[in-house]
Amino acid sequence: MSDSNDRAEGDAPRKPRKGIYVLPNLFTLAALFGGFYAIVMAMNDRFEMAAIGVFCAMVLDSLDGRVARMTNTQSAFGEQMDSLADMVSFGAAPALISYEWALKSVGRWGWVAAFVYISCAALRLARFNVNTAVVDRRFFQGLPSPAAAALVMGFIWLMNEMGYEGAEVVWPMFAMCLYSGLTMVTNVPFYSFKDVQMKKSVPFAVIVMLALVIAVINIHPPIVLFALFMLYGLSGYALYIWRRSHGLQTSVISTSTDEPDEQGLHK
Repeated sequence: MSDSNDRAEGDAPRKPRKGIYVLPNLFTLAALFGGFYAIVMAMNDRFEMAAIGVFCAMVLDSLDGRVARMTNTQSAFGEQMDSLADMVSFGAAPALISYEWALKSVGRWGWVAAFVYISCAALRLARFNVNTAVVDRRFFQGLPSPAAAALVMGFIWLMNEMGYEGAEVVWPMFAMCLYSGLTMVTNVPFYSFKDVQMKKSVPFAVIVMLALVIAVINIHPPIVLFALFMLYGLSGYALYIWRRSHGLQTSVISTSTDEPDEQGLHK
């Protein structure tokens, strides 16, 4: 007679337990903390530190996916965790901070602008999750939420650095929230930089250029960062107009791979 602890004949073997990978999710949690920290700083009227918190969250958010791919630790849990963290750091935080800094001075119009931004961020993230398999990985469909957050928080950081109170620039802040929010849910293509291979060797001049970029940012971070993200926030529309004027496909979405010209969208 077999031992009572033995597996019964015909039973399927037990599947190994699925764990949670620590390293990529550690970066995601750190990015989430950046957004939380930004909200807390805004509640204490430290808007410069709030902006820095969101920009730090951006850096950490850009690393978690790359770390997961480089260490082969991708998981469905990590993808969902990343989206939830993005909603806090790049959706809720910029909306609440912009309202607290300037928009509350115009009453209901203020919270309308803040709500438009946060709802567009939620729609952008949801659409990104369901369209991952059918979007050309070289481009984002609409302005990515970290870049939208950088526009809003960069504007607050720059104006605060120049000595402006929120109530003095409430309508530019209103326009920035609407522009950033609505651009997130457009079909305008924005370059994603995902085809940049971190493992490949690069010419020495590239490293020198990166060093120069870092040096320029350090000259005056609020001005340089806001200018860079403003250029990026306009680049999608410029690319859309250029592709349309040259008769090229403007949409980055493909619904099948049956046609030869669509196969490259799923690489």
